[in-house]
Amino acid sequence: MSQRLDYMQQSPDMVKKFMELNALIRKSTLGDTIHDLVNIRASQLNGCAFCIDMHHKEATIHGERALRLYHVAVWRESKLFEPRERAALAWTEALTQIPADGIPDELYERVRGQFSEKELSDLTFLVMCINAWNRANVAFLPTPGAFDKAWGLDKAGLS
Repeated sequence: MSQRLDYMQQSPDMVKKFMELNALIRKSTLGDTIHDLVNIRASQLNGCAFCIDMHHKEATIHGERALRLYHVAVWRESKLFEPRERAALAWTEALTQIPADGIPDELYERVRGQFSEKELSDLTFLVMCINAWNRANVAFLPTPGAFDKAWGLDKAGLS
């Protein structure tokens, strides 16, 4: 496969603004666990190797257990996730693979039962953001792990 372009180098102002949005989302009250689970699940659904690698390392740094990380792909069958985490994962899947007839009221009500209005809005922005990152990285195929040292991900010990 031929080398694809470096979108971060080609569009630095856009990447900077997008990273600023990421930083705002990180400041929400959702917490590291929800952020990590959402980022991993959306990245799995979108087939983004760069993001799966990065977010597994982030989750490890945040103290997430390896078994739970293995179970993200099968969260419905797993007993390792709390109702709030399950709601976030369901919301992530629905917004990542939007059904032809939209988001069902039942799902909205289930998720709304776990999150405040502000949190649900923030969760939606989190899902939007990771999906956008996934699309850029699937398009341009940066090498997984290429920024580990620069971004402090080498601390996960997963190289």
